[in-house]
Amino acid sequence: MIEFVIGSSLAAAAGLNAWIPLFLLGLAARLLPAVTLPAGWSWLSSDLALWIIGLLLVLEIVADKIPALDSLNDIVHSIIRPAAGGIAFGAGASAQTVAVDDPGTFFSTHAWIPIVAGVLIALAVHVVKATGRVAANTATAGIAAPALSTAEDVVSFVLAAAAILVPLLAAALLVGLIVAVVVLVRRRTRRRRTTATGD
Repeated sequence: MIEFVIGSSLAAAAGLNAWIPLFLLGLAARLLPAVTLPAGWSWLSSDLALWIIGLLLVLEIVADKIPALDSLNDIVHSIIRPAAGGIAFGAGASAQTVAVDDPGTFFSTHAWIPIVAGVLIALAVHVVKATGRVAANTATAGIAAPALSTAEDVVSFVLAAAAILVPLLAAALLVGLIVAVVVLVRRRTRRRRTTATGD
């Protein structure tokens, strides 16, 4: 169960920012003795992977804060974020972490399940993020892009860090994120109905 929470939280974080959870996983495996990635995912903590992921992270952070370029960035990341979610779920769910001393064998014997789950979770989060960003850019002429992007980066960082270090906190944050999305979608739907009936 903890493994699923860790993987889901990392995949959701990847849906907001593809590179933050991968960078944090690799860095944690490199710096924290309590975090060990399984052999198949140990490449995440290599020098080359950390440098490449770090560079891509900086590029995404910058591009996502520039109006109009942020929407183009979301289109490009429609493939990248789900792929990163699959990697993050696969690596995180089968890793030994601060909270998991001995990962179960279910994910190691069914390696494709966490990858598919991660892809779907990250894709769902990405679709909500990208759709919300288009609506916000339309309503504010792109002025809200830097603030929204910064908030998404912070949520992604906190969710990924919590998944690695305090999975129960990550579970609570994930539930909070789901509730916030549902509330926002309902408000938007209500607003549209009010506008439609007002006309």
